[in-house]
This record gives sequence, C-alpha cells and structure tokens, in this order.
Amino acid sequence: MSVLTAEPDAVPAGEEPPDTGERHRLTAVTGLAALSLDAMASVAYGPEAIVLVLAAAGAHGLGFTLPVTLAIAGLLAVLVASYRQVIAAFPDGGGSYAVARTHLGARTSLVAAASLVLDYVLNVAVAVTAGVAALTSAFPEFYDERLWLCLVVLVLITGVNLRGIVESAKVFIVPTVIFVGSILILIAVGLFRSEPVSTATAQGHASVLADNATTVGALLLLKAFASGCSALTGVEAIANAVPSFRVPRAKRAQRAEVALGAVLGLMLIGLSVLISRFHLQPVEGVTVLAQLADASLGHNWAFYVIQFATMILLALSANTSFGGLPVLLKLLARDNYLPHVFALKADRQVHRHGVLALALVSAALLVFSGGDTNTLVPLFAIGVFVGFTIAQVGMVRHWRFERGPGWQGKALLNGFGALLTGVAAVVVTATKFEEGAWLIVIALPLLVAAFETVHRAYTRIGERLGLGRIPQTPHRDRSVVIVPVSSLSRLTSEALTAAASLGDEVRAVTVCYPDPEDRAALHALEAAWAEWDPGVPLVRLNCERRSLGRPIAAYVREVTATEPATRVTVLIPETEPERLWQRLLQNQRGAVVAHAVRRDTDAVICRLRFRLS
Repeated sequence: MSVLTAEPDAVPAGEEPPDTGERHRLTAVTGLAALSLDAMASVAYGPEAIVLVLAAAGAHGLGFTLPVTLAIAGLLAVLVASYRQVIAAFPDGGGSYAVARTHLGARTSLVAAASLVLDYVLNVAVAVTAGVAALTSAFPEFYDERLWLCLVVLVLITGVNLRGIVESAKVFIVPTVIFVGSILILIAVGLFRSEPVSTATAQGHASVLADNATTVGALLLLKAFASGCSALTGVEAIANAVPSFRVPRAKRAQRAEVALGAVLGLMLIGLSVLISRFHLQPVEGVTVLAQLADASLGHNWAFYVIQFATMILLALSANTSFGGLPVLLKLLARDNYLPHVFALKADRQVHRHGVLALALVSAALLVFSGGDTNTLVPLFAIGVFVGFTIAQVGMVRHWRFERGPGWQGKALLNGFGALLTGVAAVVVTATKFEEGAWLIVIALPLLVAAFETVHRAYTRIGERLGLGRIPQTPHRDRSVVIVPVSSLSRLTSEALTAAASLGDEVRAVTVCYPDPEDRAALHALEAAWAEWDPGVPLVRLNCERRSLGRPIAAYVREVTATEPATRVTVLIPETEPERLWQRLLQNQRGAVVAHAVRRDTDAVICRLRFRLS
C-alpha cells in the first residue's frame, strides 16, 4: 500500500489517485494556524505576568522586564530545538508521552500524558473565558451572561473541529494573520517613538506598582521567570500532533515548530522592549497589551483592531487543544490506557470521540468556574511545565542511546532545558499552591491511576481472550436457536426463517401470564400456530409475575444444563420503523429480553432487524 501511494506513476492514466486522506491533513502553514493559537495568544498575558510580579519591587523591579523576557526567549529557543528533535525521533506524535514511554518507563510516560491532558483541557477553558472576558470588557452589559457566551463559543469551536482539522485550520488562518500582523505593526511603530503617544486607556485606573521599592532578589526574578513562562504554553502542541500533517509529516511539523518559535520569540522580545521604553506601569482593569497598543498606535481605530483581534484569538486559541489532545488520546488508547473508542477516526481524519470528550470536560470546567478566567489561570501552566521537563529528560537519554554525530551537544541542550523547565514547574506549583495548584497536584496522580486501571482491565481481557496465542481449531457444535414470539406476523416468519438458517434446531417460546386476557391471547396464538404449522414447536413459558426477560433467560439456562454440548442462540426479532421518530412508538420488548439473557446466561444474542420501509 505504501508503495502505491508513494508512486504517482502507478495510477493509470485518466484515473484519479486513491484518496489516502492527505487532503484532510495539515500543511506547515495550516498547521501553524491550527496548532499554534495557544502559543500566539499567550503574548496577551505572558509579558503581563512578568510585569505583575516585578511590580512588587516598584519601578526598579520593572527594569528587569527585558532581561527576564530574554531568558524566557532563550528557553523558547531550547524548547523549539528540542521539540524539532522530538518530531524527528517520534513521528507518530505524542510529544513528551512518546518520549517518556520509550526512554523513561511506563509510569513516567503516564505522568507526562496526564500533565498534557490537564494542560489541554485547562487551555480550552482558559482560552474561552479569556476571550469572553475581553468581549465583556468592551461590552459590560454582557458581563452577567459570560457563562452562556463561553458555552456558545465552545460549541462553535467544537463544531468546526468535528468537520476536520484542516477545516478548522482554514477558518483560523485569517484571525491568526491579523493578530500577528497587528502585534508586529504595534512593535515596529513603537520602536520609532520615544514616549507614549497616548495614555488614555490607563487614565483613571489604580496602579498596582509597589510604592516602596524593594531589593530585586533572585527569588523574585525566579518567580517572574516562572510566571512569564506561561507564554510558552502551546509550544509542544505541534510535536503532539505530527500525524495530522501531510507527508512528509516530520518535515512539515518541524517547519511549523520553527516558525512558531521565531514569531513568538519576536513578539515577546518586542513587547518587552516597548514596556521598558515607555516605562509602562501595570494598572487594575487594563491589560498590559492594551496599554502598549495605546502608547504605540494611539487611542484610535488601530487600538480597537488590536483589542478585537486579541479577543478573537484568545477565544480561538482553544483550537490548539482540539488539534493535539485527540491525537494523544489515540496513542493512549492504542497502548490500552484509555478506551479503544478514542483511537477511532471519522472520514475527515477526525478523532471524533476525543474532540467530544474534550468539549464535555471543558464545558464542565466552565460551569464550575462560572466563566471566570481567574479561577482557572493558576492551574494552567503547571501541566505543560511537567510535560516539558519529562520530554527534555527523555531526549537526554535518547541521545545517550543513539550516540549519533554531535550527541553530546544535543544532550547538553536538552539537559539545560530540563533544568529550566523543572525549576519553573516547582516555582509555579509552590507560588500558586493555595490559589488552586493543589488541584493539579491531586488530579495528576488520580489521572495516572485511572490510566493504569484501564490498562489492567485490558490486560485481564486479553488474557481471557488468549490474545497473542494460537487458539484451538474451530469445530462445529450442535446448535439450538430460541425465538421469542408473542403473535403471528411477517416478522415471526422472517425470524423463524433466519433461525432455521442459523441452527440445527429452532424453538419458538412465548411467555404466558395468569391473567384471563393473557390466557385467552395464548390460546388464540396456539390455535393459529397449529393452523400455520411452521414446523417449529411453540414452547409455553408460564410466569406468575409480569416479567418477560427472566422466564426466557431461565429457559435458556435449562436448555444449557440439560444439553451441555449444545450452542444456544437467542434470536430476537424487532421492527425498524421507516421514520426515526417512530422508534418512540416501539415497546422495547427486544431490549428487555436481550438484557436479561445477556445478564443471566452465556447464550449468543442475535437481534434481527425487520425494516418496515
């Protein structure tokens, strides 16, 4: 198959090449749009996170904004280089989970997977609430409806992703280009200004700058670095979703990763330069990005374009999770750590169950938080730092085993990155513990325990099924097919015909109750059966209580006990109405019988659908 798809000359002239699903996959450009929105949108809150921490040291502390940002940009370069290596080494996707599974063991890989799952889910909730918060800031009359607005945005994003990742990428290319272009224009214009052109946005808002300057110590800088690293969330998404790219998948994913790092780094450094140039001070109720847009471009239409683009991209940055998490869930399902349904794909190369699961859990988080961003933000960055650290440590071991050209330098690079992200993970967890990080500390081991529980269940099932072992040679047993009936009809005839085709012996059974009208109906059925004479005996099953499934299940157990070498099949005839709504008119007797037989016996259940069209 791989030879045929790789050789275009193998397709006869005049015939279209077979559809391998490549048109539903990503190019480098569409991959950047579909999987980098989280990272791109982080420039709206990453620099602000740095400034808010350094503000505790007064104006002197804000002078360290650029050095801290340069350190974060350096870490970004390390991460991009590392994830390029991850993409090449693990082209099936999975990012830190795939690295850890190969080089650090099953338990560590599950910790990486759990951290990524939490990060992806929280990213959706944070992105949607942040986007809606920007909207309600511009239109305060919608503030009380923010939860419903969040749920509407979530439904829209989910609907787009159910149509395929390529469709979602096409939708998100325009807002991504507008946002990145606006930020780059803001930076370029601001570099030519010696002072702010406008401060109208910050007027009337209280400053959060500390009145008395304190010493800028290592701990404060470390906290500012860890907080600013929230701008790096989403860098791993491309490495997690390599199978979503077109061939050559690894090359396209690597190009998208490098482009993401370059654009993100340029925006972060440029905005920090402007913060220092304009001596910007954080104020309550106004974002740092809004102040920069005001200072660089003025309080005019350009200012509102940037605010609107920021709002849209923040809301849509949830798409990063919809691109990366379903692929990760597929890998976990393939390795028997999640239900296998997450490995199924729809015809548009969509892991539909993963998309829907992400949407449902995110909706629950939105309801839990009431659509409030501040409730969720403290939980956001921890998971991704844990994943970063595990991926870097795993790549160090990868290079030790591979020992290719220049492996020492690559291992040193990954080791340095692991040290930085590990410190960031510890600092963020410690500083945000009381603000909600304790939930992540509890959720991580619980999620790992859930993965292991599923894996043990699949292992037991595999042992009982004898998977991986050659089974016994199949042989033919005598078979009895039991058909429940309540009246004579075309359905009865079709059921007995199908039963005669399946087994050596067919028995029709009917349940009889002591009520006079039921007795009369039974006598009428027996008389009609004798007149019809289908060549199949009608067995009467007496039941004192009005139960349908239990007497049939009891008869099946009786047949199994008296004829142990016989295979018993229960064929349940059911009508399939012409219209979907007409299913509401059915009595569900077949489902009741099937449930009872499945629960109480080992008989094979066959449900015959008779279409009424």
